Amino acid sequence: MTSETITADAAGTWTFGDLTVRRIGFGAMRLTGSAAFHLGTPSDRERSIAVLRRAIELGVNHIDTAAFYFSSLRSANEIINSALSPYRDDLVIAAKVGPFRDYAGEWATSARPEDLRGHVEENLRQLGRDHLDLVYLRRMGQDSVAEHFGALAELRDKGLVRHLGISDVEPRHLAEAQAIAPVVSVQNRFGLGSRNRVTDEMLRICGAQGIAFVPFYAIAGEAGPEGATDAHDEAVLAVARAHDASPAQVRLAWTLAQGPHVLAIPGTGNPDHLAENIAAGALRLTRDELDTLNSLHRQAG
Repeated sequence: MTSETITADAAGTWTFGDLTVRRIGFGAMRLTGSAAFHLGTPSDRERSIAVLRRAIELGVNHIDTAAFYFSSLRSANEIINSALSPYRDDLVIAAKVGPFRDYAGEWATSARPEDLRGHVEENLRQLGRDHLDLVYLRRMGQDSVAEHFGALAELRDKGLVRHLGISDVEPRHLAEAQAIAPVVSVQNRFGLGSRNRVTDEMLRICGAQGIAFVPFYAIAGEAGPEGATDAHDEAVLAVARAHDASPAQVRLAWTLAQGPHVLAIPGTGNPDHLAENIAAGALRLTRDELDTLNSLHRQAG
């Protein structure tokens, strides 16, 4: 694969309500440093800005971010604002609310329903926008999402938010949210090397209902916020060799192959990795390769 010449158009498109996005997007978490949050070395700011601008040049029009994405020196939202404002009309920015980190970077008490307007407005302030295209309620272990999601639905009615999604949820939470307002996207942890039967069911339900499914850590594996995994099964390596692709590209291609409603938001602060991730949208796995990788996923814990 010649990554440098492939754009996000190769992955096709999906819609969040009335907003059309390419299925390969960009996750902003890694803009802030060598690993997410306070786990790594802060990034070079100019390099991060250059990566974002290059992502747009390569056709990305969906960026996933959060006000709690920051390191000791860098804020993902501030970098997005500096790199891309004034924003293109077709650029969709999605933000997550619910979790909270204090100024020292430590995780603190997650938002109560009455706190969510402040979370949304902080994202707006940092991004320099008057509305957010898509806001996810990230469930923080609560049994019911009704009060929190209801608070976001009120902000949607006020025009601060265009569309709503939910994250880290089970089917019952989706049904609970849908009784309050439309849900255009679900964001759960999902990847080739990890299996959660509840999330597999969420994937199926979203496909049946025409809801976007946007997995996080699709190529990070067990490494999670610390970065992409380098623990690749031989089956993944064999597919990669067959396509002259990287194992990360195979993982992304497998993710996208799970359905037309499945999107990918790989993040990086490395321009070479950016081009590689976007090019994965052009990788078409054979039926036999998909069967092999699906079997690998079913065997995962």
